[in-house]
Amino acid sequence: MAKTKPTVSVLIVDDEAAFRDMLSALLIPQGYIITTAADGGEAINAVQAAPFDCVLLDVKMPRINGLEVLEFIKAHYIDTQVIMLTGVSDVKIAVECMKLGAFHYLTKPYSTDELFTVIERALERRSLLIENKVMKSELARMASSSQIIGQSSAFMQVLALASRVAPTDSTVLVEGASGTGKELFANFLYRNSPRNEKPFVALNCASIAETLIESELFGHEKGSFTDAYQMRQGLVEIANGGTLFLDEVGEISPVFQPKLLRFIQTGEFRRVGGNKTLKSSVRVISATNRHLEDEVKAGRFREDLLYRLNVITLRLPPLRERRDDIPLLAQNILERKVKPHRPVKLSEEAIQALYEYDWPGNVRELENVLERAAILSANEIIRPADLALPRHVVTATPPVGSFNGKLGATISLREIERDHIDGVLRQTKWNKIVAAKILGISLKTLYTKIQQYNLSESK
Repeated sequence: MAKTKPTVSVLIVDDEAAFRDMLSALLIPQGYIITTAADGGEAINAVQAAPFDCVLLDVKMPRINGLEVLEFIKAHYIDTQVIMLTGVSDVKIAVECMKLGAFHYLTKPYSTDELFTVIERALERRSLLIENKVMKSELARMASSSQIIGQSSAFMQVLALASRVAPTDSTVLVEGASGTGKELFANFLYRNSPRNEKPFVALNCASIAETLIESELFGHEKGSFTDAYQMRQGLVEIANGGTLFLDEVGEISPVFQPKLLRFIQTGEFRRVGGNKTLKSSVRVISATNRHLEDEVKAGRFREDLLYRLNVITLRLPPLRERRDDIPLLAQNILERKVKPHRPVKLSEEAIQALYEYDWPGNVRELENVLERAAILSANEIIRPADLALPRHVVTATPPVGSFNGKLGATISLREIERDHIDGVLRQTKWNKIVAAKILGISLKTLYTKIQQYNLSESK
């Protein structure tokens, strides 16, 4: 049997010390982290003190029996998988165990292979439950746009820093205006981290009412407030071992900030209405479109919490500061959003119009503009008129070939070519990638022509 990852924790509960030792000796070499309990009371204390992936639970024990422990675990720790162990084959007890939520019922003696197989199946079921709970569909939605696109200098600097910090466990704060791709970078950090096989749980702090954010993150006990009809696990519990992404973290209220700080410092938390201290190990990645330093000065954000969140800060540049990436982003958006339905491409004038605009909504706005343009375009070519951009942008670029009356004059083709290349470079503000695309030549050829005609920005 292949060794299990060392983050899988198993609680063995049996009143016979020899049996606990035997099971521990079997499972520890397989990579499981083992905790033991000698009776039902110890077992309940253990599950309240730390999260367990799986519990091997004896049915018959003095004082608090296995069925009572099983009922407690399934009432408070829904994802924990419980395998019941007994020396007596009793169909009635087996049925009762399954009704209470046990994953499986094993009668002693059983083979080592049988035990390993049942544990592996229990862990697979737990993974499926967690994946459903954190809504992997949300990650699937992101997967279609999970490519990080860009080659501009400003963008590559941020990506290089993200690549260095991703394999660590450091907290990361991603700063940037709306639409710059903060969630993409959070997903990049997660996918390239050692925790990438554990849950990725995201919470948009701006979308949760101030009074509910504690319950959302830390969970609540049954009856702790009016609508708390049953116990609910919080996101930090579900994300245990994985990554917690707090989007728009600057929106968290000053009242809750000390509790979040304590959790980040210690990994400890209490459910709303509960008195037991629980623990969860998560990597915290946060994002904000605010300047948190200004929020600290204004007294709206705790300075010590900011220091905990921004061990590493990634500042994403707005699209207007990485215009060189617009053609690449546009091509990716059209291929991803439009090409499956019909092939569409941008005209040279449309590319220039995209380059001229300042994009206050950043990449998200670019995506919306192109998707709309693809729908409204009369054919497979998107022209400036199809773009929902300000009129001065889509009409600013003179048609290629105007040349101030030079066409048809007694000048050489060489001079026309020189003036044309120079004009396109000036219209694109010397963005060579865009200019080469408009001219229909390779970047290498453009560099050769610039040198051949002695062209420069200063001229």
